[in-house]
Amino acid sequence: MPYVISIFGSSAPQPGSADYEAARDLGERLAQAGFAVQTGGYVGVMEAVSRGASEAGGHVIGVTSAQIEEFRPLQANPWVKEEIRHQTLRDRVLYLVDHCDGIIVMPGGVGTLSELALAWSFVQVGEISPKPIVLVGGLWQRTLAAFVDGSYVRPEHAALLTLTKTPAEAVEALQKELAESI
Repeated sequence: MPYVISIFGSSAPQPGSADYEAARDLGERLAQAGFAVQTGGYVGVMEAVSRGASEAGGHVIGVTSAQIEEFRPLQANPWVKEEIRHQTLRDRVLYLVDHCDGIIVMPGGVGTLSELALAWSFVQVGEISPKPIVLVGGLWQRTLAAFVDGSYVRPEHAALLTLTKTPAEAVEALQKELAESI
C-alpha cells in the first residue's frame, strides 16, 4: 500500500469554487505522486480531494461516521473507493489522525481546526508517531500568526507544522518531509 495521506478541510466548498478546485488539484497531485488519499469521505474539500485523486487513478479512502450521518443526512461521496465506517465522530477523527503517514490541512472551520489541533498536539507529545503536518493557504498563516506566541508555543513545537500557499507546494513539502524521515 502506498503512503496514506489524511486531508482535512471544510465541507462547505462547492464545485467551481476556488477552495473546491484547489482541493481537487491537491487530490490529483497526491495521486500522481503515488499517495493514497484519505478524507472524512463526504462533501466539500473531502469530495474535491477524492474526485481529483480518483480522476488521476489514485486510491481514495473515505472515513465516515454514523453520528455525522444522523446530524446531516449524507453518504460517502461517489469517488470513495474504500469506505471505513465508525460509529462516532470521535472514533472517525482519531482514525484519520492516527492511521496515516502524513496530514494536509486545507481551509476550514471549527471541525478542521479541531482536527489540526488534535494532530499537532498528538505529534507534539508523542501520542502518535511523528508525521508531516502541512497546512495550505493564507487562512492558516493568519491563524498561526495570531495564535503562536513564544510564551505558550515553543519554536520546536511550532516547527511541527509546515505552512504552504498552494497544493503544489504542499505536495512538494510532504514528499520532502517523508523522504527525510526514512
